[in-house]
Amino acid sequence: MTNQKKSSAPSFSSNVDRMVDHAFSILELDEGTARAIKACNSVLQVKFPVKIRGQIETFTGWRAVHSTHRLPAKGGIRFAPYSDQDEVEALAALMTYKCALVDVPFGGSKGALHIDPNNYSRDEMQMITRRYTLELVRKGFLNPATNVPAPDVGTGQREMAWIADTYKHLNPEDINYQACVTGKPVQQGGIRGRVEATGRGVQYAIREFFRHPKDVASANLSAGLAGKRIVVQGLGNVGYHAAKFLQEEDGAKIIAIIEYDGVISNENGLVIEDVYRHKIEHGSFKDFPGGKFSSDNNGALEMACDLLIPAALERQITKDNAERIQAKMIVEAANGPVTFDADEILKKRGVVIMPDIYVNAGGVTVSYFEWIRNLSHIRFGRMERRYDELRGNEYANLLEEATGSKLSESTRSMMVRGASELDLVRSGLDDTMRNAYQAMHKTLHSNEKIDDLRTAAFVIAIEKIAGNYLDVGIY
Repeated sequence: MTNQKKSSAPSFSSNVDRMVDHAFSILELDEGTARAIKACNSVLQVKFPVKIRGQIETFTGWRAVHSTHRLPAKGGIRFAPYSDQDEVEALAALMTYKCALVDVPFGGSKGALHIDPNNYSRDEMQMITRRYTLELVRKGFLNPATNVPAPDVGTGQREMAWIADTYKHLNPEDINYQACVTGKPVQQGGIRGRVEATGRGVQYAIREFFRHPKDVASANLSAGLAGKRIVVQGLGNVGYHAAKFLQEEDGAKIIAIIEYDGVISNENGLVIEDVYRHKIEHGSFKDFPGGKFSSDNNGALEMACDLLIPAALERQITKDNAERIQAKMIVEAANGPVTFDADEILKKRGVVIMPDIYVNAGGVTVSYFEWIRNLSHIRFGRMERRYDELRGNEYANLLEEATGSKLSESTRSMMVRGASELDLVRSGLDDTMRNAYQAMHKTLHSNEKIDDLRTAAFVIAIEKIAGNYLDVGIY
């Protein structure tokens, strides 16, 4: 990933506000309602001590709640050395619009801890995480009904399990304690498919784009994903899964992967699983035998390609490098990787951008499924799977009777098999991503004031939020 994040460019939150203001101007929303929608409701900053290796260290963390027009407010927690309050507020706002766009009934929230997890052991990170959780619970910023975190940069299943267990011990009477956080290990109340959900959502988003010939033509792309040349920035959870699925299942060609210390490239396509394993084992792409390594990670963003997928940090494509971007389409798997100024430049150049509030909504969508699962206290498919298999077997038998021929084992197995929890999760995610894109497509092509997918996405989200306020009143 590049190092443009802490430049003198406009702040992350100001970039988000400018994009929202553009959508407000198209909707001609009254100023009072617009201000209510845009305002961040509340921000908690905590400072707490933890004894590490015999010394007292003080840590700073935040939890922002942008909107509670729906409850609970939802959004990840990131552990990163660059986190600050502006970033947290911007991410919370994006969560509000993202949930509204994809019809997930949550408000928007986000949290962060200013820390470099690489500097601490597992046991030390557990102490710090539990102490941060204590602060959130005490201040009313963690609860299954009002504020539900999830993993983000620097956090994962492990941290979510620690948070849920801490909440449980502080609230032993709450039978819904598992729903206080999503992204947990399956054995701790998590749901199958959550780990790869954001990356899978990126894949589904791109697939849906390619089902719309008019949009594909607008990006100067040919039909079909097979053979498309893709550059991915960031091989974390999102970038890895998106690249892996696009390569293995859709036949796309991943020609470069960008990380903080350089880029690995191969014009004939990288084998993502091999690249990932090499990085895990060696900590870097250097000496990977299946590609060429270069330390020029900034220049790699400007490689000629069909799709550029920034899946790292915000503000990676700015007005300083937007003119040099050669991708035909940018798919924002990260939050806010393209600044407002860069967006304007790229739009004038005819580069199509699939916006972050749509593309990376797979995580919160499957988090919604996990939250429902925790509240219902039963895994999806438990009651109906075997019944579906029985009915499927009956249909197979009837088909054999009617045709007088025996079905092959593979055909019978396909007909008889009941949907597993993972099948249902993927089906729900695919349906969500399809419906949201179709709404964006319809809005884009039916309103002459709208000329890009990002504006269409924000207009849809804001209309839903404004409608909610108007339905129940603003107090």
